[in-house]
Amino acid sequence: MAEIEIINQNNKSVGKADLPDDIFGVEVRRALLHEVVHNHLANKRQGTASTKTRGMVSGGGKKPYKQKGTGRARAGSNRSPLWKGGGTVFGPHPRDYSYKLPKKVKWSALSSALSAKLADGEVILIDNISVTEPKTKAVKGLLDNLGLKNNVLIIVPERNDALELASRNIPKVNVARVSELNVYSILSHEKLLISKDAIEKMKEAYSG
Repeated sequence: MAEIEIINQNNKSVGKADLPDDIFGVEVRRALLHEVVHNHLANKRQGTASTKTRGMVSGGGKKPYKQKGTGRARAGSNRSPLWKGGGTVFGPHPRDYSYKLPKKVKWSALSSALSAKLADGEVILIDNISVTEPKTKAVKGLLDNLGLKNNVLIIVPERNDALELASRNIPKVNVARVSELNVYSILSHEKLLISKDAIEKMKEAYSG
């Protein structure tokens, strides 16, 4: 097991903890991380882009000019894709971009992302996160004490309304419960601030 220092809210060491190897000590598989992030972004796409074909554009019922004698190319409709205001050829239409990945693939990628963060020294383990009021200055003070400015993902074991509300006004600082962790959120933040209780929750949820 990997050993990591535990700090308190005043950035003082209060001991050490062992992190499970099946969560924080697996091989980092970059291709798998890429695939899971691609899946996450694809599932977030609205897929509402739409264009009209020549059959959907209004007008165009009358032949714009006679077939012969004008010296111009033949034309049967002023809603042809060749004309201004005409239909669009091979344009986008509403579609669903989402697709599913096996749970084992998602879990493997999640442990790979956490392992990569730990290997890069971007995991901070704190004994307790005490925010009782939904005030931004409470979280800002905590991050300042720990030397963290922004781009931080705070991982907690379960829902904490006060902490989540207090973090909303700080740019690039987000709160995630263990049950909603995903590879994209882990990799898109520079630092992971994890409470000690969240590690225990991870062991229950993920360790096999």
